[in-house]
Amino acid sequence: MANYFFFLDETGDHGLAFIDKNFPIFLLCGCLIREDALRDIEARISQFKRDYFKTTGVILHSREIRKCEGAFQILFDLELKARFYKDLNRILGQGQYCLIGSGVNKEEHVKRYGKGARDPYALSLLFVLERTIFYLNTADKTSTVEILVEQRGKREDGQLLAHFNSILDQGTYYVPSGNFKARVRRLSFHAKKENIVGLQLADMCAYPLARHVINPAEPYVPFDIIRGKLYCSPKGQTEGWGLKLFP
Repeated sequence: MANYFFFLDETGDHGLAFIDKNFPIFLLCGCLIREDALRDIEARISQFKRDYFKTTGVILHSREIRKCEGAFQILFDLELKARFYKDLNRILGQGQYCLIGSGVNKEEHVKRYGKGARDPYALSLLFVLERTIFYLNTADKTSTVEILVEQRGKREDGQLLAHFNSILDQGTYYVPSGNFKARVRRLSFHAKKENIVGLQLADMCAYPLARHVINPAEPYVPFDIIRGKLYCSPKGQTEGWGLKLFP
C-alpha cells in the first residue's frame, strides 16, 4: 500500500461578485505526490534554499519570486536570478509528482448560469478530488491520500471543509461516497509559516497553469517546465484529465 499526499493551492479570486478582466479565472491546483517522492523533493528544496538563502526558513512563494519581493530581492542580481531559475526549474522538472488542476472562467460562468452559477472553489474541488481517485485507482488500488490545504481564513476554511464533507458524504456521478472515504485519510489546514514544501510546490505550479488557461497560445517557460506533470489519459490527453476548464 502506498501513501500519497495531495497539496492544494489556488490562484485568482473565487468570488463571483468581482471579475478582474486581466485575470478572469479562478484555478485550483493540486500536486499529488507519493510519500517516498515527497521526501526526495523536500530534500532537494531544502538544499536549494540553503544554497541561495543559507537557511531553509525561506518560504517559496510564486508572487514574491516574480516580483522580487522580501527574501527574493536577491533576484535583482540578474546573473544570480538566471542560476536561481535554472536550479528551481530543474527541481520542478525532475521531481516525481502529478498535477491536477481545475480552472473556472468566472465571466463565462456567470453569463451562462446567472444566479445559478456555483462557487468556483466548490466546482474545482469536486473535479480535482475525482481525478485524484481516478489516479489512485490506476496507480495502486490500496493506496490512500492525505489532503493538505493552506489556511485562508476561518470563514473560507469552513466553506472548503463543508464542500469537502459534502463530496465525501454524497459522492459524485463518477465516484461513489464509499470510494472517497476508503481512499482519503483526512483533510488538514496549515499556516504558511509551517513551511510545508508540498504546499510551496503547489503554489509554484498554480500560476503557470492559470497563465496557460488564460492564453494557451502564449509561450510561457514556467508552464513548459511542468506541462509533463499533468495527469493525462493513456494517449497523453490532459484536457478533462489533469486540467478541467469550466464552463
